[in-house]
Amino acid sequence: MNPSVTLSFYRLGKVASPDALGYVAAQFVGGIAGVIVASSFLGMLVADPAVNYVATLPGMAGQLVAWLAELAISCLMMLTVLTVSNSRLARFSGLCAGALVTIYIILEAPISGMSMNPARTLGSAVAAQAWSDLWIYFTAPPLGMLLASEIFVRTRGYAAVLCAKLAHPRAGPCIFECEHARRAATAEAA
Repeated sequence: MNPSVTLSFYRLGKVASPDALGYVAAQFVGGIAGVIVASSFLGMLVADPAVNYVATLPGMAGQLVAWLAELAISCLMMLTVLTVSNSRLARFSGLCAGALVTIYIILEAPISGMSMNPARTLGSAVAAQAWSDLWIYFTAPPLGMLLASEIFVRTRGYAAVLCAKLAHPRAGPCIFECEHARRAATAEAA
């Protein structure tokens, strides 16, 4: 998950405030730590100017186009996650998200650098000291995913959002504001 996804599920009422804050903090720390660990193992390969710590940067079309592209891919990703994870095809949520990421890397990365994740982008920016375009990746992905959440809720309703897990197990406890557990309890009581 990433801060944009966490914020969206918080907005949808599936993640409690303290949990959302903890997740977002951990995601940012993890993004920075990931680059540090990769650098320690890969050394100068990651620091090479051709790689530049995999810093997320806009393509040749510029900042506005990159921002719009990030908004669009983030919105489509969250719409996909919400649609698939709240359907009978929920077990394929990860596969659908992974397929979209693959397509985005191939087709969209030259436009915006393909982030969708402010934490990953910050981790690379800290190591690369690349700050000038960070605003793109701190605004467009969260706004795109929040837009997707709003579209989903307005078309399907809050009750259609079952859980913040992409693929919910049939049994076992859930730490989220989960409709699966409530539905199971209602079915048992009946």
